[in-house]
Amino acid sequence: MSSVIRLYQDLKGDKVIWMIFILLGLFSILSVYSATGSIAYKYRGGNTEYYLVQQALFVSLGALLAYVCYKMPYKNYSRIAPFLLVISIPLLIYTIGFGTEINSARRWITIPWIDKTIQTSDFAKLALIIYVARSLAVRQEYIKDFQGAFLPIILPIVVVCGLIAPADLSTAGLLFLTCLLMMFIGRVSLKYVALLLLMGMVLASILILLGAAFPEWVRLDTWVSRITEFTAGGNDVFQVKQSKIAIAEGGWTGVGPGNSMQRNYLPSPYADFIYAIICEEYGLIFGGIPILALYLWLLFRCMTIVTKSPKAFGAILAMGLCLNIVIQAFANIAVSVQLVPVTGLTLPLVSMGGTSILFTCIAFGIILSVSKFVDEAKAKRLELEQIEAVDESYN
Repeated sequence: MSSVIRLYQDLKGDKVIWMIFILLGLFSILSVYSATGSIAYKYRGGNTEYYLVQQALFVSLGALLAYVCYKMPYKNYSRIAPFLLVISIPLLIYTIGFGTEINSARRWITIPWIDKTIQTSDFAKLALIIYVARSLAVRQEYIKDFQGAFLPIILPIVVVCGLIAPADLSTAGLLFLTCLLMMFIGRVSLKYVALLLLMGMVLASILILLGAAFPEWVRLDTWVSRITEFTAGGNDVFQVKQSKIAIAEGGWTGVGPGNSMQRNYLPSPYADFIYAIICEEYGLIFGGIPILALYLWLLFRCMTIVTKSPKAFGAILAMGLCLNIVIQAFANIAVSVQLVPVTGLTLPLVSMGGTSILFTCIAFGIILSVSKFVDEAKAKRLELEQIEAVDESYN
């Protein structure tokens, strides 16, 4: 235990973000273990430890990746950003044409030698956010003209979001909103922010037309049904009804870890509706409110990094990655309490998953790398001020 505390003390960067990262990882392992009880009996012969070990391995591997990304100087991400974007676009195109279909959606590609699937949109999200942060930082001098804003920023956003949207509209919308906010933070002229909004609406119209003509490629029927059910009141949506029952059953203090009943009725209680299971088992006091507080605290700490960062790239990068995580978390929670239509978005770093956990951990690692640089820059500045103060005293 003392070695763990010593390791935590030796970590540089924002200690609060480190703590948030660790707590979300612990919530993930505990809640997924409980939420997968019913599917363990259905698919694993009652081996409930299978999903516990699997989730613990993914969280551990994610923590290792986060540490590697934290140790890497954040400026290096600016150098590799164009290459990441170039790799992500062909991957998305391949996924549309030849991806593995699960639940009537092609979001994954299968790695044959290990027989595992990866969700290419997770990689594309990270690549686009890093690329947009880089473009906004290096073009600060002429970001307000058309040439400086359209080709290097707006066009990649539209292309990547357009390739993700046919199979996963909610992820594409989330990424689009994140990039829109990054442009605003990066001091892009409001007329180009409005242009991006206009192009987003045009893209949505094109997708609707394509969905009508090619329903096997664009999930138009799913989008329409979810919006129709929500606008009609949503009370007939089975998963939303079960989610609200779970939260109500949990009350303030919960029914206790492992005692959830709604996990037997909720579709994907370990993914899309894991927040409802957390509320049921741990209650609002020990589960629902702390989870919300952790994501809000992350947002606050990243805003602090932005105000202290001496470099534009680091500030925009940290804020972009943070916004993507926090907005997705709020969208997932909003679905559980019927504030928005069902989206299919997971709770970042908490829901069961493979690539989603790994890339969320990588995002945390990059944020921590930026915070480490901010702390080092502050220490150097204080050291210089002390030297100057000593020199003045001698003079």
